[in-house]
Amino acid sequence: MGFAALPAYEIYKAGHPPEWLTGLDLMGTLGLRVAVIPHYDNTEGGTHDSRFCYLGEPRLTALEEELPDDSAVLGIDEHTAVIVDLDTSLVRVWGRGAMTIRRQGISAPVFGGTALTLEQLRGLVKGTRPAAIPSSRQSAEVAGDAAHRARSDAATLQEAVAAAELSFSAVQKARDAARMADVVVELESVIATWSADMEEDQGGEWARTVLHGLIRRLAGAAGRGLSEPERTLGRIVAPLLELRTRFRTEGAYELADAVREAVAAGGVRVRDSAEVSEWRWEEETDDQQTSAEA
Repeated sequence: MGFAALPAYEIYKAGHPPEWLTGLDLMGTLGLRVAVIPHYDNTEGGTHDSRFCYLGEPRLTALEEELPDDSAVLGIDEHTAVIVDLDTSLVRVWGRGAMTIRRQGISAPVFGGTALTLEQLRGLVKGTRPAAIPSSRQSAEVAGDAAHRARSDAATLQEAVAAAELSFSAVQKARDAARMADVVVELESVIATWSADMEEDQGGEWARTVLHGLIRRLAGAAGRGLSEPERTLGRIVAPLLELRTRFRTEGAYELADAVREAVAAGGVRVRDSAEVSEWRWEEETDDQQTSAEA
């Protein structure tokens, strides 16, 4: 249906690398540049993430980076239909689940029983409707309370989980680690509350899969933070120190001092010895010191 199609069997069953194939682009005739993914809420994976038609979050994230900026993923849950009425230009979602418009990791779910105009859907796909997808500035202010509201207001567990996932993506984009953790903790509480209220599992396994995915995303963000400053500063400072050593060898001491002052302005302190120049970020302790051979 979309301009890009997902070879789910080849990726999930045969182990092929994730890739898009060329689709029929029937949705393109409606002005919707989308990659349609059915079985979007699948939970049959058991101990692993089988959402997004058996892709899981990491592989979908990687594939999403290959999509054009003016496009989006259009996910259709199982037991769910999306009906486009060309006479009225209305888009209706029917069934148990939701239609999800996902752009750059941020999801906007439209739940069953909801109708929106075709123009509204085009805006969501193109990312021109900030009211539906929070901006970075708004995210830090409003997204922290979204998961709590989902717990008290949501009609179904699926709505609560979708709201929490949207909140997490928003605060992650805002680089707010504390609120990311708050959303995870709140979602765990939501799942526990719904589980206690239901005599049988009504999506609890799927909700826990989403929760585990959020925890992995939080761990990934923490891992990148713990690798600082070597991961970024080290790649910049090391060649600068090599350049500074060359200046000193050639007797260009003013240039060598200029390099030292430049890195010092960025918070990097340099200590010279006969063989190496050692550097450390001013907010680091001495035992976290990194050496760059000159």
